[in-house]
Formats: sequence, structure tokens, C-alpha cells
Amino acid sequence: MKLKTVVLFAFASIASTSLFAEPVKIWISSQQDKIYYDNMVRLYQRDVDPDFEAEVQAFGFREMPDKLAIAFKTQTNTPDIVQLDEVFFGMYLQGETPFVDITERVKAAGLDEAIMPQRLELFSQQGRVLGLPQSMSAVVLYYRRDMFEEFRLSPSEFKTWDDVVEIGEELAAQNQPFLAMDPTYFGMLLRQRGGHLFSETGEVLPDFELAVDTLEFLGELAEKRIGLMPDRSSIFDPVFFGGDVANNEIMAIMGADWYGLDMIQQFSSELEGEWGIMPLPVWTDDDGNANSVRTSTFAGQGLVIYKGSQLIDESWEFMKFVMTDKQANADRFLQGNSFPAYKPAFEDIRLLQPSPFFGYDAMGQILVDLAPEVPRVMMNPKRPMAVFMMREGMLSSPLYGEGNARAALERFKAQVESAGGPPPEN
Repeated sequence: MKLKTVVLFAFASIASTSLFAEPVKIWISSQQDKIYYDNMVRLYQRDVDPDFEAEVQAFGFREMPDKLAIAFKTQTNTPDIVQLDEVFFGMYLQGETPFVDITERVKAAGLDEAIMPQRLELFSQQGRVLGLPQSMSAVVLYYRRDMFEEFRLSPSEFKTWDDVVEIGEELAAQNQPFLAMDPTYFGMLLRQRGGHLFSETGEVLPDFELAVDTLEFLGELAEKRIGLMPDRSSIFDPVFFGGDVANNEIMAIMGADWYGLDMIQQFSSELEGEWGIMPLPVWTDDDGNANSVRTSTFAGQGLVIYKGSQLIDESWEFMKFVMTDKQANADRFLQGNSFPAYKPAFEDIRLLQPSPFFGYDAMGQILVDLAPEVPRVMMNPKRPMAVFMMREGMLSSPLYGEGNARAALERFKAQVESAGGPPPEN
């Protein structure tokens, strides 16, 4: 009887461990990504660990910081893995970060070489890796094929931003704006030119004269009616697609890979086949020689592990799988999420196929070609505030053809330098 009791007790303990173990809690910032991660959990169970359990919850993009703040403060219902936009990630870099330092794990897995260094750096601080980037987030120019045909234009004519101005003035004379404008363009173009919001040592706008020239250029586009500000001042508002895009009021939009995969395809589905993709026009020096890369970056999300998690090892193994598995990387792109920053995925033929939606342009191949040119982004604890200030319109007046770019940037620089904490939540 005693032996039987011991055996039964041991069996019950094993059953309890396997049947009632806590699932890995994964917080995701959109319903679209929740679908993807639910699929990834099933793929991980099939290919790696059939006993793995996870609970995936989706919150709104702006709701996520509020949820995290409450969970961290109350230590109630805390997540194990969190998907964070790189801007929100920066909010947690003041003082002791609440995320696990995965530097050694990343090196042991070879991810320090396999993931694009420009993107891995985005989720790092002082040489410590704190998260894994999901996307390349390379910026391209999305253009309307049908409108190009109507005005007898070719993408090959837009090699430089000088070309954009020259052709844009001809279009404006026919009451046709070329480029949709947005406050986020300032950061995109500054990075394309090699400039930064912060230096490695934390200086705000270290390339100040370059920043002034960039904002003045956007003002020039607005003043000459080459660029058009949307009704709600944002290319990220669905109303923009139902108005400016649907009414053929613009011919091109600058956006990251995920913008084309998600927003353009979701909100202008009726224009399938009428969109095309090309690299950004380059900037030139006084002699007309190219002196910039053909792309930039904007936003992008990554996965981090909460330092208080009781399932750090399990969380890491799942994260590593999602970032490195061939099928997982293909699904992230093919399901309309983003193009991966994991370099071995660049050789997957499924990611390089022509896209019917973009007139059979091969988005994946274009992005792979641009990958070596993707610029760095200097992470800084004050970066979230700087980005939010730009999005809320602090630098918008030149984009309406009004105000002084230098004065606007001087005010911006002074406010960021004097700020002591993260931006107010909204």
C-alpha cells in the first residue's frame, strides 16, 4: 500500500506539473498581430514543444503602455512577453529597465550576426540587448501606377529629390499634388540623409543645420503645392484613404514596409494592382552627386521579456523560434505584418515573389536590395517625447507652407533638452 501510495503521489505531481503549469502570457499591440502569434504558438507546439502553452492578448497600440504601467505597478496579471513599438520601448529606458537583458542569449543563438545590426541596436541600451526587432521597417515610396500612366511618368524619372521638385512643379501647374505629407516625414528624411534626433552621447539634433535644411525642404514642397497635407494631417488616418487617396488627390506616399503591407492594402483594397513601389529618391550635393542612401526607417516593433517573469527561459525559447524559424518569418511577411529583420530569411523565395497588389513589383526583393542602406536609429530615453512632440504637430507649420523651420526646430530642441521624463500618455 505504501509503495502504491508513493507511485500515485508521484504520478499526480507529474500530472499537476504538466496540466496546470502557467501559460506564457504574451501581450500584443494589435488584433492583426494576435492572429499571427496565435498561429505561431500552434506552430511552436507542432515543431518544438507540444506541451508549450501560451495566452495571447491584444491591446491597442496606445493602450499598451497604460496596461503595462498598471501591471508593473500592481504586480498583478503581469505579462511574460511584450510586443512594443520602438518609440514606447524608449519610455522604459530611464532608470532601471523592467526588461530582461538578453545580450548573452542573443550571442549564444548567433542572433547578434543574423539580425540586422541597425534594427537590433534599436532595442538595445548601452550595449545591452533588451529586445528582438520584428521588422526591417525600411521606408520606400509607394506610388499610383494608374496616375503615373495618366501623366506619362515613369519611376525612373524620380532618382533624386531634385527630380521630385522639378516634376512636382509641372504637376502642380496642372493642379495635381504629387506627395502626401505627414509630420513623420521630417524624421524619415533626416535619417535618410545620415542625420539623427539624438547623438550617441544624447545631444538633441546633433546635425542641426541638416535638420533645418530638411524641414525647409518639406516646407518648400508644401509651398509649391508639390506636397499635400491630408485633411486630418496624417497619412495614418483611415479617412486619408477614403478621401485624398480615393479622390486621386495624391500620387505617392512615403512609408515603411509594414505601411504598405497593412494600411495601404487594408484601406485602399479597391486599388489593387494600381500601386507600385520604388526606393526613395536620393539627396544630392552641390555638384549633383548622390550623397544619401535610398531608404530610411520608421517605427517598428520588437519583443521583450518582463524581468519579473517566472517563465523567462520558456519565453526566450519561444521568442527565438519566432525570430528564426523559416515559416514564422515567411508568415510574418505573407500575412501582411512586416518584412523581417532576420537576414537568413532574405533568401526565402516566398518573400521575394512579385505582388499582384503592387502591380507585380516584388516588395521583398526591393527591401532586400535596400537592406544594406537602412540607417541606424539612436535610441534615447527622451526619444519617445521627441517623437510624440513631432506627431502632435510641433514641427507641422512648415509642412503647411507656414512658419520658420529654424525657429520651430530651436523651440523643439529646447523643449526636448529641458524635458525630464517620458511624454504624457494619451
